[in-house]
Amino acid sequence: MDVKDSNGALLKDGDSVTIIKDLKVKGTSVTLKRGTRVKSIRLTDDPDEVECSVDKVKGLVLRTEFLKKA
Repeated sequence: MDVKDSNGALLKDGDSVTIIKDLKVKGTSVTLKRGTRVKSIRLTDDPDEVECSVDKVKGLVLRTEFLKKA
């Protein structure tokens, strides 16, 4: 199963990615700003989603269409 970012680059466990669009996090008042760097992503069973942790939110699931490999 290949997991690709918004530009088509292959992602793997432990990669760092950058958010390409401001994203509101459901259930919180936190907005992840464009350009935020996310370290140590974990792949899921769904090739369109990755798990990660950001300073403000732990256990976050992000869609790969909003990520760019750093």
